[in-house]
Amino acid sequence: MLYYLFDFIEENYNLPGARLFQYISFRAAFALIFALLISTIFGKRIILFLQRKQIGESVRELGLQGQVEKAGTPTMGGLIIIIATLIPVLLFNQLDNIYIILLIITTLWMGAIGFLDDYIKTFKKNKEGLKGKFKVIGQIGLGLIVGATMYFHDDVTVREAKVIKNTVEETKIEQANEVKSTTTTIPFVKNNELDYSKALTWISEDLGAYAWIIFIPIVIFIVTAVSNGANLTDGVDGLAAGSSAIIVLTLGIFAWVSGNLIFSDYLDVMYIPRSGEMTIYIAAFVGALIGFLWYNTYPAQIFMGDTGSLTIGGIIAVIAIATRKELLIPILCGIFFIENLSVVLQVGWFKYTRKRFGEGRRVFLMSPLHHHYQKLGFHESKIVVRFWIIGILLAVITIVTLKIR
Repeated sequence: MLYYLFDFIEENYNLPGARLFQYISFRAAFALIFALLISTIFGKRIILFLQRKQIGESVRELGLQGQVEKAGTPTMGGLIIIIATLIPVLLFNQLDNIYIILLIITTLWMGAIGFLDDYIKTFKKNKEGLKGKFKVIGQIGLGLIVGATMYFHDDVTVREAKVIKNTVEETKIEQANEVKSTTTTIPFVKNNELDYSKALTWISEDLGAYAWIIFIPIVIFIVTAVSNGANLTDGVDGLAAGSSAIIVLTLGIFAWVSGNLIFSDYLDVMYIPRSGEMTIYIAAFVGALIGFLWYNTYPAQIFMGDTGSLTIGGIIAVIAIATRKELLIPILCGIFFIENLSVVLQVGWFKYTRKRFGEGRRVFLMSPLHHHYQKLGFHESKIVVRFWIIGILLAVITIVTLKIR
């Protein structure tokens, strides 16, 4: 809203300083600060409100150290993240930008699914929460919306651009027209790009018009996998929020570079018109996550619940898809990936050995993976910090892969 206000002021009154709101970096900085202040200042009030309403976590007995003490800790803290993200977005973003619209829909959609799950657990005293099939249906629904929008909407385009520097003072830009494309970024490949439509066009060029048959299911899979990965990671104080902040900050760099004609050409990164606006949204999201960490680090004063974890995963997935970096997710979201994988391995091996030997055997002492280390006697704060360090390393590797071809 402030973006449009200052745009109007600049256009009609030429007020000094109004032009600052045209710069993504300026708006992103203010969005981060606002989100951080909202989540830290109003976060405490939300915690006190949840405590008064006795909206506390019902902890299952898993035999983990310090688990009993966490019973009754307020949950649904994801509301702090959602509110602290959306308010700066509404103030500083261009709200008619298709990528911002998609991210707002994602936040509200996944937040509603997570809130419903937490509501059933807390108020209905049903530890199972929302049935898994309904969560999956919701995730598939969001994937359909995102996939169809990314494929069919006219504002979702890519553009090949080449910058030719004539002199020190002058830069000449030659650029092609914006085109619809299912091209994405792939690491360790010479041209660094992969076109999903080639899965069909190798049969016949006419089949390129049906590339959505390949693209949309991939989007659905990514949205479902990443949101579930974030959900599984939320099992130790500060782990999901801290790991997500690292991931989102990295995606923010990609969004800013991909939306800038000069820098995308200089770094030889795919130029995606209008994607730079996501930088403001990402900055607000990072600020909200860091502010939430103020209360979520050990010992946690509040848990994000599925309201937060499902929302976080959904937003990360959509940003990665929008910046054409979804194939980097196994590296960038390595923490989510290994947490997901540990559960799959544990369940799969247990079922296989029970069928084969009549007795189920385990790969880990407990899954997801962070519980395995808790069982080994590691303090959860040490587990969290070490996972953060691994997350930072993976983020650096992700950025480096863009130049390793």
